Amino acid sequence: MSQDYFANIFQSFNDKNILILGDVMIDSYLWGDVNRISPEAPVPILSGIGRENRLGGAANVALNIQALGANPILCSVIGDDLRSHDFFKLLKNQKLSKEGIVTCKDRMTTVKTRVISQHQHLLRVDEEICTPIDQDSEEKLLTKLRRLTETIRVDAIIFEDYDKGVITPSVIKKVVDLSNNKGIPTLVDPKKRNFNDYKGVTFFKPNFKEFNEGCKLELSKGNTEELIAAGKAFQKEQNIEILMITLSEHGVFINTKDDEAILIPAEVRSISDVSGAGDTVISVSSLCLIQGMETSLIARIANMAGGLVCEESGVVPINRNLLLQECIQNIEL
Repeated sequence: MSQDYFANIFQSFNDKNILILGDVMIDSYLWGDVNRISPEAPVPILSGIGRENRLGGAANVALNIQALGANPILCSVIGDDLRSHDFFKLLKNQKLSKEGIVTCKDRMTTVKTRVISQHQHLLRVDEEICTPIDQDSEEKLLTKLRRLTETIRVDAIIFEDYDKGVITPSVIKKVVDLSNNKGIPTLVDPKKRNFNDYKGVTFFKPNFKEFNEGCKLELSKGNTEELIAAGKAFQKEQNIEILMITLSEHGVFINTKDDEAILIPAEVRSISDVSGAGDTVISVSSLCLIQGMETSLIARIANMAGGLVCEESGVVPINRNLLLQECIQNIEL
């Protein structure tokens, strides 16, 4: 039964269109070996042996949606600069549309460069502008998004917020109103700046640190009663249908308006790199949600997917076949 059920569910992902709105970026990697300290300053010298650019931020969510077999529609604002050409090239290489991307001369394309030696991060360099986008860019972005929802059947909208300025309170309200009018579910992967602006969304997924910061709390992960009380209070105040808080080694907390809160234990994994796990969790959650899955099952599959990508080095999308096999082998229906 499990095999047929999950095989059919994963097959159904293929005709779904997921719109991803948020901060896109380039994840750049510089690999090398360190064998000596610089004579100019007490810092290691990296002998570079390789470079790679990958799509990051909201674009990594698009890669996860694509890897799961669905069609991602990416909406964002980037700079009108040299690195924007690299970004568009990456989109083309991944067969992702640039139709929802706005360029702005007053911004820069976000690039995060990670310097790595022998699987250890030595340094990260962030090139970015984090101020909110200007009104002109906001209107262009919303115009593109509205046009896309009118020309393509959109099954869900994901807000992928990295606090880089693309998502503003005004953008949130207008997109949530549009989604509610069209009956499109909205899912949120939040950060601190706009944490309390996502009123009336369908699915809200902070991690534990983000929840504490956003609600100005000092909860401890092990105190389940406090977490449930705080989660339910926040959920009611924000009129959120489903709240899911990822708790890393403590698993996942999930609660709907009308059901009892559920705590899903963590998957036992050999963790290599947690980068991008949240992108995978929100991607898997969106596709499971629109299939009408029970919240506990959404949490289990999303938790499993997040654990799988943490076994890989760097930011990588989920492996659909591997996730399907894990579901079949480990989840009893």
